[in-house]
Amino acid sequence: MFEILIYLFETYVHSESEISIDYESLTSDLSDIGFRSKDIYKALHWLKNLSCYKKNIISSINLSLNHTTTRIYTKEEELKLNSDCRGFILFLEQLEILTLNTREIIIERIMALDISYLNLEDLKWIVLIILFNIPGCEIVYRKLENLLFNFKAEIVH
Repeated sequence: MFEILIYLFETYVHSESEISIDYESLTSDLSDIGFRSKDIYKALHWLKNLSCYKKNIISSINLSLNHTTTRIYTKEEELKLNSDCRGFILFLEQLEILTLNTREIIIERIMALDISYLNLEDLKWIVLIILFNIPGCEIVYRKLENLLFNFKAEIVH
């Protein structure tokens, strides 16, 4: 499932075309590439649930974080997100790449992944995928993209 999300993101992120909304065709294409039907269904369902946030987040996208806010993780979240991942999320909040809303969307979507553990590199991809898919996040998406892929940056990433 995770590999399908990464494949779709890498295929369409810099493409002028949009992901086909014809799920049968998209499912067939992904199946032809070699992905399993069960994983394709889970990945497309995960993306469909992400699209539900688009409607609710647009009006509140500019909420800034209160830097005294502390996020308490549940046991299940701690098992899936190790201290490196939780630290990276906090780092993105401090850089104002994530708002309270986008942070919570990211955590919720991570918990919906069909995996037991997420490493830091995979978390970075998930954050990029989510920010890419939320209207109004274009500036912070580019900021994160530059942070992650600009090796001349002063910030250690």
